[in-house]
Amino acid sequence: MQQWQGKTDGNRWMQQQLIFWFRFLNLRIYYAGVGVVALFYMLLGKGFRPSYRFYRQRMGMSSLRAWWWSYKNHVRFGQVMIDRFARYAGKQFEMTIEDYDLFRRLAHSDGPFVMLSAHVGCYEMGGYSLVSEQKPINMLVFAEETETVMKNREQQFARTHIRMIPMKKDMSHLFAINDALCKGEILSMTADRCNSSEKTVTCRFFGSDIQLPMGPFATIVQRDVPTLVVLVMKEKVRSYRIFIRQLRLPSAQLSRRQRIEQLAGQYAEAIETVVRRYPEQWFNFFDLWQTTPSPHSTR
Repeated sequence: MQQWQGKTDGNRWMQQQLIFWFRFLNLRIYYAGVGVVALFYMLLGKGFRPSYRFYRQRMGMSSLRAWWWSYKNHVRFGQVMIDRFARYAGKQFEMTIEDYDLFRRLAHSDGPFVMLSAHVGCYEMGGYSLVSEQKPINMLVFAEETETVMKNREQQFARTHIRMIPMKKDMSHLFAINDALCKGEILSMTADRCNSSEKTVTCRFFGSDIQLPMGPFATIVQRDVPTLVVLVMKEKVRSYRIFIRQLRLPSAQLSRRQRIEQLAGQYAEAIETVVRRYPEQWFNFFDLWQTTPSPHSTR
C-alpha cells in the first residue's frame, strides 16, 4: 500500500503565525489565497494524479470535468486545513448532526463502543461537538504530527472529554486501546489507510476492490462492541454537517474472517454514500485502488 506523509505541512513558526492571525482576519481572505495556491499544488505536488484518477475512473467524469473537480478537491482540502487552525485560534463553527441519538444512546450506556471515521471532510472538527460527559473518548492519532497541531488539539479536546492515543512504532498504543475498551470507554479511529506492515481486508469501494487495515475491524469483532461510522463534512464557510451511521454486528455463527469482511464492507459503503454527496472532500491523495493484493490480505 502506498505511503502518505501523515502530518500537516509547514514548520512550527508558520503554523503558530497562522493561529495568531486567524484571531483577527476573516476566513474568506485565506480561502481566496487557497484558490491560487491550489494550482501550484496541482502542478508541483504528488496529489494531483491520484485525485484526477479518482474523479475520472471512480466518479466516471470526463477529462475536463475530472480536472476541474481535482482543483475543487485541492481547494476544499486547503479550506479544511485553514478551518482546523482557525479553530485553534478560537473561531467557532456551526455543526449540524444527523442521527445524533445513535451517539447519545451509546454514550449513556455502560459498555464501550467504537467510532470509525475516514480521511474525508474534517473528522477533527467533530471532536468539538460530539461530547460525552459519561465516558471519555480515546482518539487514536498519528504520533508524528507536528508539535503545534498536537499541542492545540490537546488543549481543545481537553474541553470535550477527549484523550489522544498516539500510534507508535513500538505498538504501545495497543495496550491503551485495550485498557479503554476494558473500562467501558469510547475508542475513536480512522480505518481507511494502511501502512506496508499491516494485515489488510479486501472490500468493494466505488466499483473496485481496495485494501483496508484489518486491525480496527478485528478489534470490533474480538470485543463484539457497537460501532458507529462518523463523517464530518464541510458545507459552508463556517458550517459542517456530521453524519452518524451504526454498523450491524455480523452473526457470531460466521467465521472471524467473514465477520471482519462484512464490517469492512459496511464501513466502505457508508463512506462511499457520503463521498458521492460531497465528491470534493475525498482527501486520500494516493491511489487507494491497488491491482496487486497485499501479502497480508484476507483474500
